[in-house]
Amino acid sequence: MFAALFAVVLLTFGAANAAAQEPPFESGLAERARTESGAAELAKVDVFEVSGLIDRVVANGIERAVERSSANGAQALILQVNSPGAVVDEARMTALLRALRESPLPIAMWVGPSGARAHGWAAQMLAVVDVSAMAPNSTIGNIDAPLRLEGEEISLGDATTLLRSGTLGPDEARERGVLRLDIPDDGVPVLRNMLFALDGLTVKGAVLDTVAEVIDDNGQVAREATTTRFFKLGTFEQLLHTSASAALAYLLLAFGLALLVFEFYTAGIGIAGSVGALCALLGSYGMAELPVRPFALVLLLFAVFAFAIDVQVGIPRAWTVIGVVLFTIASFTLYGDVQGQALRLSWLSLIAGVASMTLAFVVGMPSMVRTRFATPTIGREWLVGLEGVAASDVSPEGEVMVRDAKWRARTNRATPIKAGETLRVAAIDGVTLEVEPLEGAARDYREMRKPRQ
Repeated sequence: MFAALFAVVLLTFGAANAAAQEPPFESGLAERARTESGAAELAKVDVFEVSGLIDRVVANGIERAVERSSANGAQALILQVNSPGAVVDEARMTALLRALRESPLPIAMWVGPSGARAHGWAAQMLAVVDVSAMAPNSTIGNIDAPLRLEGEEISLGDATTLLRSGTLGPDEARERGVLRLDIPDDGVPVLRNMLFALDGLTVKGAVLDTVAEVIDDNGQVAREATTTRFFKLGTFEQLLHTSASAALAYLLLAFGLALLVFEFYTAGIGIAGSVGALCALLGSYGMAELPVRPFALVLLLFAVFAFAIDVQVGIPRAWTVIGVVLFTIASFTLYGDVQGQALRLSWLSLIAGVASMTLAFVVGMPSMVRTRFATPTIGREWLVGLEGVAASDVSPEGEVMVRDAKWRARTNRATPIKAGETLRVAAIDGVTLEVEPLEGAARDYREMRKPRQ
């Protein structure tokens, strides 16, 4: 359980993206006067990364980025977008689009890097920014429910109808007039190319000056892009945004509840309880941001309750089976749609969630409970020779009552013992008692038995 949770956190917060270094795109750029000062003299361009679903945290971050760049002397703001859609409501997304359209600062949107997407309401930002471009192999579209500004539907030109149920790549989007940056050939493969493509454009009455020509040490003309300043969400905001991803919200809530059950049966508050409470809290926040089906969430919670019933007795039984079935159904049906597109968990997330919970409640926690509440292992030999009663059929395994305590047991010589029959402890294997019928049993431990009268 702890290993799986650590792996999830490590994969989520430890991954870093390296920026690709490729030659700048030269075609179609106007000739500029040579200068000795270089790009350092040019006004800077800010870049704000929009990754994942657009939730309230991301929407607030975009609006703050616009305000910050408008006040810090930047000549433009580039939104680097890779988003499958938005999970905010229509009013919040409309407010965001209005802020982008009415910004006094030139705003560009780049769907990148290669393979990125801007689907659902994220694609409609293309209609309100001043300049837009796409990286190779990126897609836009799947706008199932177009938004309206000032009573008019937001349009993406001739492709508006097509984008409601389909997607377009860079070439098709450029041909249909969706993109507001006419770049031939390979488009804008990396962000640096975006800076070269912006150079010389007139936006909102200002001419963008993002490239300088300098003379290098060999006397050759070189082109330098202006300095870019990269901004992302703050640490706490990134934590909330990451928690609102479909896979992590699901795993955090499931593992958090499991850890709370674990801590409940250890009769104390420790690290497991603290971590479990934090995970459950973050998972609950993520679920509140995502389109969760209520009945599936109820099934997930009831599945954990069913698991907890059998954890108490220390043996997986019918309630454990019910818990596994309910948890599996809940996992497959947990999320609804995002602007008409199904939000589904990946197979890796489903396998990790179902398998981890099954192993935890079938193997791990029952053993923990038996060890925690049973007689200490050291000095347990005094149990050998004691008599007890079968609490259930022991054939070959079951439960017995010895000295008013319930134990897991198995028959010492594969002799079935029915519930209610008397028995004797013949040996101990870890936390499991090896028992034999009181009558007709082999006398392997005669020295431990009470003499018969």
